[in-house]
Amino acid sequence: MKERSSVLVVLSLIIVLNVQSSYVGAETSKVHIVYLGEKQHEDPEFVTESHHQMLSSLLGSKEDAHDSMVYSYRQGFSGFAAKLTESQAKNIADLPGVVHVIPDSLYELATTRTWDYLGLSASNPKNLLDDVNMGDQVIIGFIDTGVWPESESFNDNGVGPIPSQWRGGCESGENFISTNCNRKLIGAKYFMNGFLAESQGFNSTDSRDYISARDYLGHGTHVASIAGGSFVPNISYKGLAGGTVRGGAPRARIAIYKACWYMDQLQDITCSSSDILKAMDEAIHDGVHVLSLSLGAQVPLYPETDLRDRISIGAFHAVAKGIVVVCAGGNAGPAAQTVVNTAPWILTVAATTLDRSFPTPVTLGNNKTILGQALYTGPELGFTSLVYPEDPGNSIETFSGVCERLNLNPNRTMAGKVVLCFTTETLHAAVSRAASSVKAAGGLGVIIARNPGYNLTPCRDDFPCVAIDYELGTDILLYIRSTRSPVVKIQPSRTLLGQPIGTKVATFSSRGPNSIAPAILKPDIGAPGVSILAATSPDSNQSSGGFDILAGTSMAAPVISGVVALLKALHPTWSPAAFRSAIVTTAWRTDPFGEQIFAEGSSRKVADPFDYGGGLVNPEKAAEPGLVYDMGPQDYILYLCSAGYNDSSISQLVGNVTVCSNPKPSILDVNLPSITIPNLKDEVNLTRTVSNVGPVDSVYKVMVEPPLGVQVVVTPESLVFNSTTKRVSYMVRVTTTHKINTGFYFGSLIWTDSVHNVTIAVSVRTQILQNYYDEN
Repeated sequence: MKERSSVLVVLSLIIVLNVQSSYVGAETSKVHIVYLGEKQHEDPEFVTESHHQMLSSLLGSKEDAHDSMVYSYRQGFSGFAAKLTESQAKNIADLPGVVHVIPDSLYELATTRTWDYLGLSASNPKNLLDDVNMGDQVIIGFIDTGVWPESESFNDNGVGPIPSQWRGGCESGENFISTNCNRKLIGAKYFMNGFLAESQGFNSTDSRDYISARDYLGHGTHVASIAGGSFVPNISYKGLAGGTVRGGAPRARIAIYKACWYMDQLQDITCSSSDILKAMDEAIHDGVHVLSLSLGAQVPLYPETDLRDRISIGAFHAVAKGIVVVCAGGNAGPAAQTVVNTAPWILTVAATTLDRSFPTPVTLGNNKTILGQALYTGPELGFTSLVYPEDPGNSIETFSGVCERLNLNPNRTMAGKVVLCFTTETLHAAVSRAASSVKAAGGLGVIIARNPGYNLTPCRDDFPCVAIDYELGTDILLYIRSTRSPVVKIQPSRTLLGQPIGTKVATFSSRGPNSIAPAILKPDIGAPGVSILAATSPDSNQSSGGFDILAGTSMAAPVISGVVALLKALHPTWSPAAFRSAIVTTAWRTDPFGEQIFAEGSSRKVADPFDYGGGLVNPEKAAEPGLVYDMGPQDYILYLCSAGYNDSSISQLVGNVTVCSNPKPSILDVNLPSITIPNLKDEVNLTRTVSNVGPVDSVYKVMVEPPLGVQVVVTPESLVFNSTTKRVSYMVRVTTTHKINTGFYFGSLIWTDSVHNVTIAVSVRTQILQNYYDEN
């Protein structure tokens, strides 16, 4: 076994995915994806043979075709990845049946209390968890960095036989054999042909990563255990956040598809899009019910019909086959229009906090105690000199109290002291850089004053680093300036649960509106994604007994995947859109205690649909939503037509010839569980259709909470369902009294039968000036 040293990199709270491309010479072979659309034959071997024949006709021999081929996509759709020169790629693009040829690209990863907080306590025998036997027989697939199979989170104690519909397997590789799988971890495969073809400098012999489905960095293990991990009692992070750790669906089965690899040179994770596509293709074939991807892109986004958006392509085909695809919404918040994975067939997740915090007492020499936030579990740091590095005024040296510039200060300024610094950054990198600079200078701790946020992560080697807001930072600075010998004491962090801790949308969570199609509300839903304790790889430098606390929409997405698994066990015939509708229309708009949910950022405000979609997921209510806004593949094609994509580009995505109607349908009529009107001037009329999934004989009446200055009239005002009427449409007429361009105002539309309250967000913006220019 190769010697494994610890990773010299701090796992960021913000786990994002960037698309990178590099120029390749005209006759240099590069991996290209040849997309052929919908498969034309059910026999996968026949499909693969047709791919080899097509490649042979181009390259001249079967041997050359075999050497060139990287992957054959033959399950959810037809296509292949092959090493081609630019001229070869152009020639194959002209062959009959070829929809599109695109060069491969490289991607990087985007990174206990949760279930009690969401009302799914295992100690309560009368909840959704018990009703569906904890998600038994439901299979969740994860495309990520792999899995640490020995983790107790994947024990199969009490788990029944492997579901009969499972067609996958457990692939052997470095430090991974088929017996590493069990009745819980039923599948593990790895995909790196595309990565190897594009990463010339990668040395598999010297790499710290495992050339197998085994997880080196721990990210894939973490997300899998959040969604479907088994019960593991008495787990904590060095004494913090302790208790029994489990996934949302603790008896669901887990299938791992490793498509993301650690690059020693870059000290980062890279995922090839061809590998991701192959992983999705295999997951479709293997029989997963839910596909969870804690991956995303960056703004500007590719349109949904652009084949460079591989996740959108794979997700479209997966959803068309009834698989629910859950994706992280991104970590570029709190800026607007940064949400990713915006295709309407994807369930997109925002990150919220829990009702838990880690107060860390900081006591000044004047006996004033301030509560900061940290994950510090080391010994108490007794009264120690406290310094704020700043220009002394009569010195030629320029000191800096900016966290990112502490490394410029002389060591003597910080040695043996606790350092106060200020930063305008919200990312964890500011904390880690400040801590590293102070520690390298011989300092004993650092207090970081920053924009209020909850993206905590422990400092390495249990170094005291405490986050506070600007107001408290200013109080400490005034104390330092008021005394000749300022001192401070830092005590270990504590765990505080329940009230008075309020729920907030995390600072880093990407926000709407959707930059591709503003009329399609994104994100769809919010879920806990801050300071989440779950399994990880022992190779992770932050691992504490095989468990770690991480944050990001990467952690929020598998929470929803776990909830979907429970709902799938209860409603096995529902469509992916029905699950999304049930989750969105029943969500909490307040926290579980009835308090308003705020959105972190600058400045803190009450959360709105662009922060968390329908709200905070409420699993118990989602189990019996009453009505659902259902959609199928044809509805998504109508969306693509309404969004203005041409017939050719839609046909490329779908794999079949598609001709949009003339006139094109309205994007406002897409049957989503939301109404978003980004350009209201005088009047808009739109329709929605709801399907009854509750009592057969039901009558629902409408209630409207209109956005400010907006009139919303619904026709009819009552919906009547019976044994023959299971789907009913209604019309919404929206007008405004605003005479100027406005920002978005928010309201809601609710159908109620006195038991179920089926709620959708209504978001309206007037764009009078834009309409004026359009008309003139």
